[in-house]
Amino acid sequence: MVDAVHTQMHLARQGHLTPEMRRVAERERLAPELVQAEVARGRLVIPANVHHLAKGLDPMAIGAVAQVKINANIGNSAVESNIADELEKLHHAVHYGADTVMDLSTGGNIDAIREAIIGASPVPVGTVPIYQAVAGMSKVEDLTADDLLDMIDHQAAQGVDYVTVHCGLLRSHVALALGRVTGIVSRGGSLLAYWMMHHEKENPLYTHFDRILEIARRHDVTLSLGDGLRPGSLADATDRAQLAELAVLGELTERAWAADVQVMIEGPGHIPMHQIELNVRLEKELCHEAPFYTLGPLVTDVAPAYDHITSAIGAAMIGWYGADMLCYVTRKEHLGLPNADEVREGVIAYKIAAHAADIARRRPGARDRDDALSRARFAFDWNEQFRLSLDPERARELHDESLPAEYFKSAEFCAMCGPRFCSMHITREISRKQLHRPAEVPAD
Repeated sequence: MVDAVHTQMHLARQGHLTPEMRRVAERERLAPELVQAEVARGRLVIPANVHHLAKGLDPMAIGAVAQVKINANIGNSAVESNIADELEKLHHAVHYGADTVMDLSTGGNIDAIREAIIGASPVPVGTVPIYQAVAGMSKVEDLTADDLLDMIDHQAAQGVDYVTVHCGLLRSHVALALGRVTGIVSRGGSLLAYWMMHHEKENPLYTHFDRILEIARRHDVTLSLGDGLRPGSLADATDRAQLAELAVLGELTERAWAADVQVMIEGPGHIPMHQIELNVRLEKELCHEAPFYTLGPLVTDVAPAYDHITSAIGAAMIGWYGADMLCYVTRKEHLGLPNADEVREGVIAYKIAAHAADIARRRPGARDRDDALSRARFAFDWNEQFRLSLDPERARELHDESLPAEYFKSAEFCAMCGPRFCSMHITREISRKQLHRPAEVPAD
């Protein structure tokens, strides 16, 4: 192991309250000592690469005592590649409430795009290093362990705050996934599986895990231990392949913690609703309560073009049961690369899911905004309703489609009910009449 240790976990275990821990405590309305204890224990991670901190990262945390977080995926593809487009997606993601973003670029100019994203992003940035490593090869078979490790180090030096590394997918697991309805749906997982079968060797990310820990320690990169065998359909949910990998991730979590490296565990993408609670319980047991970062999950497979909805249903449920960060899904899932508007829509869908989960988990103050908006709604204070909305611009836009004049910002009706059939207006009228009714004089 290297001598220089900069990780938040190491400092917490040494009794230090770092500026990052104090900032998290302020944002989460928690005692700084609780943040320190949870980071030391591994139940809370602060993804904060030392190089990104120097560029203006605003520290945040993911874990059981923190609010449920959401991630937005951005990045180019071999079909669509433009730095300006990715920065526009980043702006939309952060503006509408993403807590982290992942740059999943697989097309051209990847380094320049990532440097621009990190330089402009106040939220943590994650990556999947194998994407860029493979993008630079003519064939997957040409990839070496050194290529993978060098790419992780390169991205860490750029300032990436967390990396998805599919270290728990072993060669013996591949056969378990080949009989599935949708096989291996993780891009990184499928690339590693192909490499292992071609070379008849074990996963280099597993065999060289100690080298990954050295890199993570040097830059304080949080490891997001990827679910290379996550189910891509309801038929494959919670099967032997998925659970075999999860057990290995539990082993790797303990090894990472022994090296003072922060870890979170990635979770499945398609799960029927009745299996969601079980998946959370298994992750927390097998991976020793490490933070759980899930894609969705999608609770049905029949809605291409609407998977921001099918997945937000599952995201709200898995957040309620104990997941700590939710990776958004856009309506373009399974169909194409999302544009900036679809990023906005996906972020809002997941802000709803995460907020609903925080309310269900009875977070202190989680419902304050809901109650304030409800009071504004009953008072027909339309501008205050808009201000408190997760997407004020869209709420105002939809209201003003039918009633744009400023007069209607205090009117006691909307375009749906009109002035005669608004139930809240009628209720207010009842209250007014009751207030002005003469008091009854008791009989002698």
